Amino acid sequence: MKFVAITACPTGIAHSQMAAENLQNTAEERGHDIHVEIHGAMGTENEISDDTLAAADAVIIAADTGVSQDRFGNHIVVKGTVKDGVNDAGGLIDEAVERVQDGATAADPTDAADEASTESTAAETEETDHPAEPDSATEPDSASDNDTGVIARLRRLFS
Repeated sequence: MKFVAITACPTGIAHSQMAAENLQNTAEERGHDIHVEIHGAMGTENEISDDTLAAADAVIIAADTGVSQDRFGNHIVVKGTVKDGVNDAGGLIDEAVERVQDGATAADPTDAADEASTESTAAETEETDHPAEPDSATEPDSASDNDTGVIARLRRLFS
């Protein structure tokens, strides 16, 4: 079978690469073709082409950060964490094989439930992460704060 996979973690330094390597090695050991795209500290590496995606039987996502699924259309999508990709790449691949053989579709009810759960969690996070009224003690009093803050220092450092 042919798979495409995406690995991503918040820091993107080691775990996304380790998960990618484990998925690659495990798929090859089991006789599958796989193309792994890595979202890491250096940006996107080994990006999946449209042709490669079109030829894939399923998509495997091992990520602890949000990965846009718009481009996957009607492909079967198996989701897991980066930890799953590092410690249980075989489990993710087995699930993808099983779902392809069972003829699962992108509109699988379990995926819809996962997406609804993710959306409600995101909505709850949005509501709790931002106070209704900002505390005047934490608001900048003038635009000059923007010239001396951490962001401004980073801009000067990298410009």
